Amino acid sequence: MGVVLRMYLLLAALFAFLYGIVLLVGSLIGVGSFLVYGIIAVVFMLIQYLIGPAMVGWTMKVRYVTEKEEPVLHRMIGELAEAAKLPKPKVGVSALSIPNAFAFGRTTRDGRICVTEGIRKLLKEDELRAVLGHEMSHLKHKDMALMTLLNIFPMIIYYVAMTLMWSGILGGGDRDRRGGSNPLPLIGIGLLVVHFIVQLMVLYASRLREYYADEGSVELGSKPQHMATALYKLVVGSAKASSGELKQVEGAKAFFVNDPSRALLEVRELKEIDQDMSGSIDVGELMVLRSKKVKVGFGEKMMEALSTHPNMLKRIKHLSSLT
Repeated sequence: MGVVLRMYLLLAALFAFLYGIVLLVGSLIGVGSFLVYGIIAVVFMLIQYLIGPAMVGWTMKVRYVTEKEEPVLHRMIGELAEAAKLPKPKVGVSALSIPNAFAFGRTTRDGRICVTEGIRKLLKEDELRAVLGHEMSHLKHKDMALMTLLNIFPMIIYYVAMTLMWSGILGGGDRDRRGGSNPLPLIGIGLLVVHFIVQLMVLYASRLREYYADEGSVELGSKPQHMATALYKLVVGSAKASSGELKQVEGAKAFFVNDPSRALLEVRELKEIDQDMSGSIDVGELMVLRSKKVKVGFGEKMMEALSTHPNMLKRIKHLSSLT
């Protein structure tokens, strides 16, 4: 099923979840009370949406650079913006040593694309262009606005669940005023389970957008083998990072092209693709992978379900289908 279709189906499922909860909670505590929590969640997400770019830039130690300072980066990003029919984003360089790139911004007119110091020492120009195309696609797809919207769902459900639990506890435990059982704590616990399920759905949406951005990079002119090689090199580079470096980016890794914290496990899987041990993935190796069935262990499947990024072997397998 196409990535875009899956994203629309996921949005529909999340809205259906929320509608069902509105009916349930509305009958228990009143729709007005539920709307209060919905408004609180929306306000929190709006604040995050407004101050998010400044927070990301500060966390990632970004320095915005001029065309004179970084002519190659500006040229590539300018060409990609023209191909994507977007305004040219601001260009930034992060002082982080972990090789990666990221894009953020409230709107396409407020877009920023940044690279770390580490990635510029690792990738060839075609590979770097593929990564920048991936990030340009995130801006084109309005991913920041999408993820802000999606995160409203688990936030509202969490607020409602905690309110029901505390209302039941403070209102007399398991008994209501008439001596009957008070269902609110149990319903609150049930909603926490729903919250966990919805959070998994949001993480799934985050993984879908990575596949979508990989496709977008190819649509903007990069070859699948260049994107695949870039991902392979980013995994290898991240696997060499120290625990201190990984901890430094823990709160911001959702913005990255890959998840650095999973690199040590992923690098073992990806070595099977690099058959000639050249450190890159060529068209022939992609074609071999295209004809194979990818097998991912149970442990890795569980890690993927709790991650913002897809399993890298599956991701490069998807790229092989674009050759």
